[in-house]
Amino acid sequence: MNSPLSFRPRRRVLHRWHGFHLLLLSAGLNAGWAGALNATEPTVPPPVSAPAVGTPAPRIFSEAEFVTLLTTTLQRDYVKDRGELELTCQQPWSPLTVPDEPLTLKILEAPTAGVAPSFIVRFQLGTAHATLGTWQAAVQAHVWRTVWVAHSNLRRGLPVDDADILRERFDVLNVRDALADFTTETGANLELAEPVGSGVPLLARMIKLRAVIHRGQVANALVQDGMLSVTTKVEALEDGAPGQVIHARNPESRRDLSGRVLDNHTILISL
Repeated sequence: MNSPLSFRPRRRVLHRWHGFHLLLLSAGLNAGWAGALNATEPTVPPPVSAPAVGTPAPRIFSEAEFVTLLTTTLQRDYVKDRGELELTCQQPWSPLTVPDEPLTLKILEAPTAGVAPSFIVRFQLGTAHATLGTWQAAVQAHVWRTVWVAHSNLRRGLPVDDADILRERFDVLNVRDALADFTTETGANLELAEPVGSGVPLLARMIKLRAVIHRGQVANALVQDGMLSVTTKVEALEDGAPGQVIHARNPESRRDLSGRVLDNHTILISL
């Protein structure tokens, strides 16, 4: 007879679990626990469903694409031909997941005065078939244009072709008045109508046709009446450029006259 303390293994049971062979000794293991191991099956993730037929796959709408789309919209609807609009985001843009198809951007709210150096814009994104949502963004703006800029302080009456000015790319976003527009050739007939500070873009009101007759100058006054022409001397009472009407005075009769400047010596008197 065997001793009560003797241990004799009973039969060995071979089980399969998760692709591995596990050898279980029936002695010391509960049959119910072994059955539970047998019942365990591997977890299989659910299959990923493909997009429905005809539905565009999603893509990422990046900051660069957003800035390009917003710039195009604001340039067309607000800035127009004032210059080239440049935008940058003041805060990091959170990429959006959107359908992989062309997007449209509609401005819902912008500053009353239009594009400013720094502003917040509310906008709506959509496709040809649906509206994707509404967002807002804080942006900085520049409007670049090539203009005439003074590179030193300029005095009134200085001929434009003698002025220290250069054409350069300048941010004109805060410029509300019309800018001066002339070429090197036409600038030869212009002069400054007012002082201009260094670094200031030239405005249309800052220049005028160069005077060829000056106040106090004695000029020829041409009086025409039909086929009759009479020339006399008059004193110019103001500066005048070709084509401008100025006042002059006959030094003998002290009579004031008005006439159109023809050149640097002649005024055509109006009767």
